[in-house]
Order: sequence, then structure tokens, then C-alpha cells
Amino acid sequence: MVPVRTLDAGPNPHYFGQGRGVTWLNAINDQVSGIGAVVVTGTMRDSLHVLDVILNRDGGPAPQMIATDTASYSDIVFGLFRLLGYQFSPRLADMPDQRLWRLTAPGGQVADYGSLNAVATNKLSAERIRGQWADMLRVVGSLHSGSVAGYDLLRMLGRDGNPTPLGAAFADYGRAAKTLHLLAMYDPDDESYRRSIHVQLTVQESRHRMARKIFYGQRGELRQRYREGQEDQLGALGLVLNAVILWNTRYIDAALAALREQGHPVDDADVARLSPLGDAHINVHGRYAFITLSDGTLRPLRDPTTPIDDE
Repeated sequence: MVPVRTLDAGPNPHYFGQGRGVTWLNAINDQVSGIGAVVVTGTMRDSLHVLDVILNRDGGPAPQMIATDTASYSDIVFGLFRLLGYQFSPRLADMPDQRLWRLTAPGGQVADYGSLNAVATNKLSAERIRGQWADMLRVVGSLHSGSVAGYDLLRMLGRDGNPTPLGAAFADYGRAAKTLHLLAMYDPDDESYRRSIHVQLTVQESRHRMARKIFYGQRGELRQRYREGQEDQLGALGLVLNAVILWNTRYIDAALAALREQGHPVDDADVARLSPLGDAHINVHGRYAFITLSDGTLRPLRDPTTPIDDE
């Protein structure tokens, strides 16, 4: 919610009631740390902004796989991410209704897809992609160099809901990538791909829950009138989130090391399920202090057998 008057907020009764608000679209890595975010006016589709979040991340290595929900998906985004070298892996709604696509060879010859012939009935045009290939590579180079923003590009690739010839070529290229994604999702013999997407999205939702708890003082409201101030406020929230996650991670690791030293059995399968997103021990009232001792060691761990009230 943005309770102050500003041009950088939009209405959406489902999320904001009678008020106006913004969307905080952010990305996290598999260490649960925030690596980039943008402020989106109102609740516009994530697919218009997801490119900017990834390409303008704050730092760290480039992600190999990008897991998102359905709102970040479009055929053109699939094509752009594929050419940028990313594995785009959105969780798509209505999976049984999704289309599988096949390429047609020059002259209209249809390739044989074996057992998939009955379901891969939608055809892609290799000629359409080939005719726009040079411009497609130039567009990707401009995205890499930052010469054009992803949001502006996606708006230019479509006119009144219809793609331009270049946008149609990206969409066809993206449908091929989407078909590979769907086949991996459908594969009954390999659950690792589906599981990795589900785990990453679950982590993202848990981090948002922690963010809502930490954003206690302002009740989740942005009180800055300009986009720069809103981004600063949410950037400070992201910094505190990363600090909490780092603090939790260090003490979880210290607690596991102490248990092993004391001879307690520590199952690696159980360790793999631990998350640094626990917040029951976090006091959201007052000021935050992340303190280590002067020699770099951590403060003593609490004996779990000792009641907190007796300490």
C-alpha cells in the first residue's frame, strides 16, 4: 500500500482495497539472498519487468535457472531468456491446456516427433525466425549492454496486443523453449526439475512472509511519494532481510557443529531441509542489532534444555 499521493502507485481493489499501491518484484538466489528488485506501479504483469530484475541485479553470479510464477510468463519472455542464456522455468497454470509446438522445415516439411505427433500439433515457422535472426541478436546484445530496458523492449515488441514481426519471431523462438520446459515438467521419470522449481518458489514465498513481519512499523505501507524513495525504503527492507538470513545461517551452522561435537547424530537429509527463514526468535519491535564478538566469534549458543524464562 502507498497511502500518500503519488504518481508511482496504481489501484487494484483485490490487493489494495480502496487505496493504491505498488508491487515489489524481487529475485533471490538459492542461498535465499535477495539479488535484485524493482518497484512496479500497481500490479502490472510481472512478465513486463522480470527481465529488468535479472539483468539489473545487484551483484553475484548470473543465475542458471529462473523459477517464477505464471504472471512472469509470456512466449516472448521465453524467447528472450533463451537467447540471453538463461533457463526460464515458470510454474504455469492449467498445464493440461498448454500447447506443445513443433518446427516446420523449409518447404513446409513436418518433422516426425514419434509418440508426440498426436499432441505437438502446433507449428512454428523456422523461416520467420530466420528472417528476423540478425535483429533478434541485436536486441539481445542491447539488453546485455543495458542500452534498452526490458520493460520498454517488451512494449515495443507488441502493438495493441499484437506482436510486431520481430515480436512474433521471438514468440516462435520462445514457444520452442516453452515446449522443452513443458516436456521436462511432464516427464514422469524425473521429478528433480519440477521439485527444483517448487522449492525455489516456496522459498520466495517464505521470504515474503518474513518481509511482511519485519515491515511491522509501517504496516507494509510505503510513505514515500517518489519512486526513488520507495526503492530506497524497500531496498532497506531487503538489506535487513539479507542480514537476518545471514545471521540465521551462521547460527544454524554453529548449532549443527556443536551438536556434532557433542556426539549427537545429525542426519544430512534433515540438514538439507533446514531453512534460514525462521523468524519466531526475531523481535520486530525496536532496533535491530547484528553483533559478533570483537575476535570474530559468535555469542554462546543457548542450551535448548534450559527454559528461556530461567536464563
